[in-house]
Amino acid sequence: MSEDKPADTVETAPAEVNAIPNGKGHEPGEEIAALAKTPPAGDADKETVPNSAQNDSPHRTENAAANLPESQEFLSGVDDKKTIRFTDFEGKTSFGMSVFNLGNAIMGSGILGLAYAMANTGVVLFLVLLTVVAVLSSYSIHLLLKSSGIVGIRAYEQLGYRAFGTPGKMAAGIAITLQNIGAMSSYLYIVKYEFPLVIQAFLKVDKPAGEWFMNGNYLVIVVSIAVILPLALMKQLGYLGYTSGFSLSCMVFFLISVCPGIHTCKLLIDMSCFLFLVIWQKHQGTIFRCTGIDTAYTIPILAFAFVCHPEVLPIYTELRNPTKKKMQHVANISIAVMYGMYFLAALFGYLTFYGEVEPELLHTYSRIDPYDTLILCVRVAVLTAVTLTVPIVLFPVRRAIQQMMFPNKTFYWPRHIAIAAILLTFINLLVIFAPNILGIFGVIGATSAPCLIFIFPAVFYIRIVPKEEEPLRSVPKIMAACFAGIGFLFMIMSLSFIIIDWTSGSSKASSGH
Repeated sequence: MSEDKPADTVETAPAEVNAIPNGKGHEPGEEIAALAKTPPAGDADKETVPNSAQNDSPHRTENAAANLPESQEFLSGVDDKKTIRFTDFEGKTSFGMSVFNLGNAIMGSGILGLAYAMANTGVVLFLVLLTVVAVLSSYSIHLLLKSSGIVGIRAYEQLGYRAFGTPGKMAAGIAITLQNIGAMSSYLYIVKYEFPLVIQAFLKVDKPAGEWFMNGNYLVIVVSIAVILPLALMKQLGYLGYTSGFSLSCMVFFLISVCPGIHTCKLLIDMSCFLFLVIWQKHQGTIFRCTGIDTAYTIPILAFAFVCHPEVLPIYTELRNPTKKKMQHVANISIAVMYGMYFLAALFGYLTFYGEVEPELLHTYSRIDPYDTLILCVRVAVLTAVTLTVPIVLFPVRRAIQQMMFPNKTFYWPRHIAIAAILLTFINLLVIFAPNILGIFGVIGATSAPCLIFIFPAVFYIRIVPKEEEPLRSVPKIMAACFAGIGFLFMIMSLSFIIIDWTSGSSKASSGH
């Protein structure tokens, strides 16, 4: 995307004056009203448009989509004496497919750590925290969409550039890269440890003799090459809607299987008593629990579980007939569905094992009977779901790298393929030497997640929305400032707890899985 400053005026045909599609606006201080001039006879079909994303035009150049950079929603090219042309990207992804893609981006391996989080907080506090994080995530998406609508940009990194210049773009790009690399690492970490156990269970092998197909490191590489890489090479994110739908269906099967996993009548009694005073008398620790320093991981795990912000603007770009209201509905539905699934999975996983639940829920279930058919099916479903989520998460990282290293380049297949291959290679190496899934959740959730959920959307909103429209002391901007402050407090608190945990020598993040 070109980072040159736009011209102040637009020359266009009279029929196209002030035509700004998809609800796009302009940057404060710029003129939107075009100068309606009668073009010379030889230039009747020429259109002069500034090289910017904020003053968009409905004019579409033929075959533009073929040359569209994946990091941009418009095409720019320079002719000898012609000014720069661009076309607004025409999304073709349906509402339902967009919900699938965003839902799949939200729900990944984080669902497997929520029962452990509930074990450290109790049911009520967990529900409160989960509700707060879900509502704040929806509000932060609102801030992103509002900022995007003001300047007509649908790239997270370019919002950072419009707000703070190159430092803002680099900060957003680095945060997205770290966050999504952490997410992909956690997904492949599950593949590394679960896939060998599934193969052992199917083959009824108690003690592997060192076969390569039971080695998690080899299996991660095989899955990355055979499944993830081909999907990651898709040109547009919308093509993954079907795989996202299948991934979500696998997680629904996991949820259905976990719910009947209650194996005692006592648990059913406890659930009923939860609605009455009896539960307060008999199981106070189940409802309100504080296990000391272990609670340091609870908020980061919850924050990591709801991070989908790097994918919001790309999905918005590819949405058919996009409007801010429509995209907000996509986000609200996705968050609401994931909220329900998260709570049910955490509740039943926790109430089944109470304080014995492990950071990775499937390992807890495998202690009962590793050869149980239902548990095996659940493992296969989760492996399938997290594997199909990796390409969705890889797209924003590749886009961030494009924005930081090749901002003015159009789509180029060799570069598109090379970035994906290098990313997957790096993540495979990281997974082989990573500590355990809790450490990944804690560290990444405590650093990048607060930036992407709280801090960046708020400060971008404050900087981008014109003062004429919303003064600094207006209620929306004061709320945004408070929202950013919450993000900073959350980051400091989480990192402090995790550092204390590590230095105390009792950190589970540094132990084996």
